Amino acid sequence: MKFVALLLALLLTVGAGFWFLGQSVKQQFTGPDPVTIAQASLQGLREQNRLSTFAARYVAVVTSKQSRLGMSAQKTLIMPGMVRYEVDMAKLQQKNVSWDANAKRLTVTLPPVEIVGPEIDLNAMREYDEGGLLMRFTDVEDRLDAANRKAGQAELVRQAREATPMKLAKDATRRAVERSFAMPLKAAGLNATVQVYFPDERPGGSREIWDASRSAREVIENRW
Repeated sequence: MKFVALLLALLLTVGAGFWFLGQSVKQQFTGPDPVTIAQASLQGLREQNRLSTFAARYVAVVTSKQSRLGMSAQKTLIMPGMVRYEVDMAKLQQKNVSWDANAKRLTVTLPPVEIVGPEIDLNAMREYDEGGLLMRFTDVEDRLDAANRKAGQAELVRQAREATPMKLAKDATRRAVERSFAMPLKAAGLNATVQVYFPDERPGGSREIWDASRSAREVIENRW
């Protein structure tokens, strides 16, 4: 029995050695795992928290009017402001990244672009008014100023949400994220393409996780 036990232990030891040798040879010839590389890139992007790759300056011109006691007054406000376009990368999850092994394509679906601001340039603001008598003896001027400030900020946001600046912001973010995933893949010698989309660009798109059956965590765990 001792001899049989020793023989079994020896066979298991030899078998384990051949298995580890086979895994080493397999990794040497198959190259680095794109899933592992993409996982590291994903974590790096998430740690950035918010990604801002585009900003634009807009100018709002608004006019408010008030009538009282048979008189009228109006003020025009020219309000410049800076708006930043950001993506909350902390919302990026593994389900937003898929790997097509046959096409050697990594697909990333980002959270939507968010508008941050506007940051008003107070030094560049200009005001023009009419109806000084009514503004002098009533609170009309304060009401006009409040209405103009509110309308001015809304106008800046409206301009920032127009199709052209939103497209520029998406394209700038897309290029930055593509580089974040493509450069490590290329450095590892992997000839893979990276495609980045936003939620409104992929209606009904697939949400497969990395490959057709296994998550990134399972793939990584199976490698050890």
